Amino acid sequence: MKIAIIGGTGGQGLGIAIRFIQAGEDVIIGSRTIEKAQTAVDKVKDLLGDVKNVKAAENADAAEEGDLLVLTVPLAAQKSTLISIKEGAKGKTLLDATGPLESAIGGSPIDYIDLWEGAAAERSAKILKDTQVICAFNNVSSAALMNFEEPIDCDCLISGDNADSKAIATELIEKIPGVKVVDCGPLKRAKIIEKITPLLIGLNIRNKTQFGGIRITGLDK
Repeated sequence: MKIAIIGGTGGQGLGIAIRFIQAGEDVIIGSRTIEKAQTAVDKVKDLLGDVKNVKAAENADAAEEGDLLVLTVPLAAQKSTLISIKEGAKGKTLLDATGPLESAIGGSPIDYIDLWEGAAAERSAKILKDTQVICAFNNVSSAALMNFEEPIDCDCLISGDNADSKAIATELIEKIPGVKVVDCGPLKRAKIIEKITPLLIGLNIRNKTQFGGIRITGLDK
């Protein structure tokens, strides 16, 4: 499976890319420009060695080539990025990690922006009508992802309206050591999942760490 990380040059996108590369998946790191994407690929190779299962592409080309897409852009860039990949994303599954944080409009990263669509992932679904959108990775910190020599002590909460897409996402995400996926139900639950992001950021700041995560317990009893 080819995994296209759309807007994958930041800490979260790079971390997800690295984890999937380590799991043996073919990864395409996308960006607005091929130069920026190639810089990210070079950084990955500096960290992991001369791995062969990663390449650079512009976002639209990455979406066209990828079998499954992961969106890791700031809220301010979400809509324009989605429009740019709309054709390539048709008929595919997209994991949306967008966090609706006030930092997108110059505010605090520990405060949430209420979107009229309900959630950032629901906004994605409205724009990409022919794509199965799954809310995912909102509660997994970029620092934990980038700490790629260690397992991640965190569940990944997901939501979406297509059972097959959620099953594909679950199998892929759980290739990351330590991570267990918790299916939280339909996509409308994304507005709850996304609000955990500023909560965790605030807890990390308060406790002077970057690795705070969340576990859901008792579900297997």
